[in-house]
Amino acid sequence: MSDTPRKRLLGPEDAGPLDERIVSPEDTLEDEVYGASLRPRTFDDYVGQERVVENLRIAIDAATRRGEPLDHVLLYGPPGLGKTTLGALIARALGANFRPTSGPTLEKPKDLVGILTTLEEGDVLFIDEIHRLGRVVEEFLYPAMEDFQIDFIVDRGAFAKTIKLPLKRFTLVGATTRAGMLTAPLRERFGIVHHMDYYAIHELERIVTRSASVLEVPIEPEGAGTIARRSRGTPRIANRLLRRVRDYAQVRASGRITAQVAADALAREGVDELGLDRLDRAFLRTLIEQYGGGPAGIAAIAASLTEDAETLEDVVEPYLLKAGLVIRTASGRKATPDAYRHLGLESGARGPAQDPLF
Repeated sequence: MSDTPRKRLLGPEDAGPLDERIVSPEDTLEDEVYGASLRPRTFDDYVGQERVVENLRIAIDAATRRGEPLDHVLLYGPPGLGKTTLGALIARALGANFRPTSGPTLEKPKDLVGILTTLEEGDVLFIDEIHRLGRVVEEFLYPAMEDFQIDFIVDRGAFAKTIKLPLKRFTLVGATTRAGMLTAPLRERFGIVHHMDYYAIHELERIVTRSASVLEVPIEPEGAGTIARRSRGTPRIANRLLRRVRDYAQVRASGRITAQVAADALAREGVDELGLDRLDRAFLRTLIEQYGGGPAGIAAIAASLTEDAETLEDVVEPYLLKAGLVIRTASGRKATPDAYRHLGLESGARGPAQDPLF
């Protein structure tokens, strides 16, 4: 049986704006303000991504023994998995300064040059969403990564000449959610490349338990498990759900997070036992009710939900595909038998789908 209290039927009209989704893997202002205190301070505290962490520790140890800066590092994978945290841990392990920025903020070459010229020996420059660097800015980065210098062109025409500005040796850590959008010249300049995958439930349980300890919130193992199972394999979502459950526990319960308290709190947020929220279930309902389970094009589903097709494809669909609730075919999206079962329908049925939270 589900550990979720039953609520009324939810439909596409209940989906709500995308930027209000509690299960969105994207960072929010609250995550920026409160998430920093939940970040691990050392590799020993970091949970999950064992292969990536172990390989990074070996590379850092080797670079430290040689007295050299670490090779440039590229971390790629879905949002919310800890790429920024790993960047900060790399800097801490190297005993270097951590200089974070992001691709969209580096609009002109002078923005990048201003940062590069202030880096000290061995500093770690972290560029989030590095695939969104402008072409001109990216070309300034090539000699900086490879030769630790910047090439300036002075004057024009016959009087043009190149001035080479030396830089102190640094380590660039690039993070991206879309490795395929990186240009080949940029990708090839990274000496260490790691893919970050979704977390297992037992890893998320450890993360939730540790975060609850930092927040000084008493939590039972079953409560941590309930939150972990609904976190979509993403630590950022797990910590966000934990904060919402903490609020509910303090106001409507004894302050202690049990399995039932967590289930009640997340049901109020519209998050079911698979981690689906109202918009996810609206997507499935539309596919089943209006299109007979598919196949249906993403543009048609988006029109029915009055949402942007590209946003649904990037924000909603990935987890439904990962959970095995939707499959992509050459002719469009199709709901799987698991999707019918989750909504309380027999496979192939049409008509109103029963929402798990009713």
